[in-house]
Amino acid sequence: MTKKILYLIYFMVIGLNAQVKVSGFVVDEFDEPVPFSNIIFKGSTEGTISDENGKFYLESEMNHTELEISFVGFETQVLTLSRGNNRLRVVMKEGRDQLKEVTIYSGRVKKKNNPAIDILKKIWAKKRTNGLFMYDRYEFDRYEKIEFDLNNIDEKLMNKKVFDGMEMVFDQIDTSKITGKVFLPIFINESVYKTYGKNIYPRKSNSVLVANKNSGYSDNQALISFLKQLYVDFDIYDNYLLFFDKKFSSPLSKLGPDVYNYVLTDSSFIDNKWCYNILFYPRRKNELTFKGDFWVSDTTYAIKEIQMYATKNANVNWVKDIYIEQEYEVLNDSVFLLKRDYIMTDFALNQRDQSKGVYGKRTTLYDNHVFNVKRPDDFYKEQIQDNEEMYNQPDDFWDRNRQEELSENEIGIYKMLDTLQNVKRFQQINTIGEILASGYWNFTKGWDYGPVFSSIGYNDIEGLRLKAGGRTYFSQNDKWRARGYLAYGFMDKKFKYGIEGKWLLKGKDRWVISAGTRNDIEQLGVSLTTANEVLERSFATTSIFTRGDNSKLSNIDLSNFKVSVEPVKNLELRLGTTYKTIESANPEVFNADYFDENGNIQSRIEQVDVSFTAQYTPKRRAYGFGVERSVSNSGRYPTFFFSYTRGFKGPFNSDFDYHKLQFFYEQPYQMGLFGRLTSTLEVGKTFNPVPLQLLNIVPGNQTFFTSKKLFDLLNYYEFVTDEYASLHLEHNFNGKIFSKIPWIRDLQWREIVGVRGVIGGISQDNKDINASDIIYTAPENVYWEYHFGIGNIFKLLRVDFEYRGSYRKVPGATNFAVKVGFGFYF
Repeated sequence: MTKKILYLIYFMVIGLNAQVKVSGFVVDEFDEPVPFSNIIFKGSTEGTISDENGKFYLESEMNHTELEISFVGFETQVLTLSRGNNRLRVVMKEGRDQLKEVTIYSGRVKKKNNPAIDILKKIWAKKRTNGLFMYDRYEFDRYEKIEFDLNNIDEKLMNKKVFDGMEMVFDQIDTSKITGKVFLPIFINESVYKTYGKNIYPRKSNSVLVANKNSGYSDNQALISFLKQLYVDFDIYDNYLLFFDKKFSSPLSKLGPDVYNYVLTDSSFIDNKWCYNILFYPRRKNELTFKGDFWVSDTTYAIKEIQMYATKNANVNWVKDIYIEQEYEVLNDSVFLLKRDYIMTDFALNQRDQSKGVYGKRTTLYDNHVFNVKRPDDFYKEQIQDNEEMYNQPDDFWDRNRQEELSENEIGIYKMLDTLQNVKRFQQINTIGEILASGYWNFTKGWDYGPVFSSIGYNDIEGLRLKAGGRTYFSQNDKWRARGYLAYGFMDKKFKYGIEGKWLLKGKDRWVISAGTRNDIEQLGVSLTTANEVLERSFATTSIFTRGDNSKLSNIDLSNFKVSVEPVKNLELRLGTTYKTIESANPEVFNADYFDENGNIQSRIEQVDVSFTAQYTPKRRAYGFGVERSVSNSGRYPTFFFSYTRGFKGPFNSDFDYHKLQFFYEQPYQMGLFGRLTSTLEVGKTFNPVPLQLLNIVPGNQTFFTSKKLFDLLNYYEFVTDEYASLHLEHNFNGKIFSKIPWIRDLQWREIVGVRGVIGGISQDNKDINASDIIYTAPENVYWEYHFGIGNIFKLLRVDFEYRGSYRKVPGATNFAVKVGFGFYF
């Protein structure tokens, strides 16, 4: 107990390292908050902006003695400061001595005759003639540091049992210069890149990872991938800035005057350049906007410095604050280059000021710019990187290549986590995190149990189903990996199994071979675009909560061999061959028979096929260089998939000769302030007659949960086709409509609308060989359904109201349903 009190005293006094700290509130004469006030240390460019409640925090290592507070329509206040902590309540008085050329109307700054907007127009005109855009070719070094910290550390938190045996972690506590909160660093990731780019056609840019270093989590592939994808590169001059899959309006956007108020507040020399200071804050609440200020050159109209905070009422889950800071260096009289980019996000379960949370920080520094050096075209193409050394660089490499030194606390993170690896309580916490992130439990060195969340299931054939599985796992960059499982159904009293192995033969172009076998029960017809994956099973096969009959299951015995290569980054080509047998899992309740060429009824399919697939996912990021890599941000960019399957009759008693073509295309569209639209197109055709289980079954959904790419109101096997075209459209407005409605806006719900449709046909030849219980019906007239949904309920739940638009009078049709979904959304 005494030791914890000493820790508390320690982080209460560590703030003395800073010369001056100021916190408080800005209010008017009626004690109402004055939001977005401009607060600076007088005679400097160090400052901040008060939040929506008038609250602010500011600190400096310089010994400033005066604080200046200003806002349009109020007299400027200058207050004397003492060294150390200053807690203030600033009362602003109405006056007309400030910025008389700017007119205030209904709490907003008028656009007409506003000098700040006049400057903004010149920024727009010059933005493509600034910085890197002035040169045909460019190169630079980039250093990136990502750090995560627990914040709002207090004695109550330190006394929690979760920290028993880990008290040494509190040696690393520090105070945020942005918020004034006490925090504890828990994770740090460092990367060094070399970037090559060109502005001449075709414009390209390629960042080559030179080195990467993690603190204590080098083997937690899922965690590192998740942390990396939280932050994406952005250009402050763009109209919209993408954070957490949401488009915020940039304060430098051409649409900015419709979204922001702008005020010209000051002018001063910065690095011998005369610059203007412009304050900006949102015109309306509950929009994805920022508040802050920027300094801009009076000749080039290039940004010199900018700092901005996301407004607190922006509808972003799990995020309490976002702070962004950028600094530009003057290369010569006309060239401004980004020098430092800093982002800090406060992740928390709620918006309360004292709630515990996690700071996520990314610091990016740029240096050693070189221009107009001619390079071969390969320098500008994204390459697959296969270099184990870049993850194992020695300490002296990092001492040479860090563009800023680590703080004592950051250095302490490496030492602290090395120590914690041997602490039992930390190991337990780390294990829980790994299970939640990857679905696997590290049972022993080199072996993981899982997937944990598929250990129990249920269906009408197997009854209760228990499953135990695992994978080999020595590190995230294993050159080979094996996976397998064993399952047992208590109703059919049968064992099922599956095993698969993958080997990375060549890392440069990612030559991978894989082989596997599976004997199991599966619900076919839950995906139009199919692939012969060994260990992947439909969720519908073992779903506990279903509607209607769930007995139309098939027994599949499948073995395959595949070779894949990635000749171009994010383009995977795969060639494989498969042998499989398919029959009804219970012929008494589901007859899947067919007539052979002699007119005899057969119940079992034996089939050999060869397939070629190509999948392209541009701009996708993959981490690691092993046989399996972690992929991030794949949902932000399009996916193209093409498949050709050739079925052979004869080899190994194979029954059918056929061809199958399939194409899949998914495209997300960021619609600015109006949310996100996702479209999915699928087309395909099967040539030559084949039985039911080899045809293209329109995927139904008999669970109570909504699912991507399925038709939620269709039953299994309701539509059977040999040619089809399907389109899914869904738009998430991200709360754009609900934010206008009082009371509802506080719930931060999100509006979702969508429509799905499919058209297809079935040939008479396929109908003629059908001897199953299923009467072939194809959606020759378009089948479609639509839905309205409310998302972000309790930040995790989604409820959809589904309506059937056609084929409503079909016997047994489900014309309306309410379905739910779960997900982790920002």
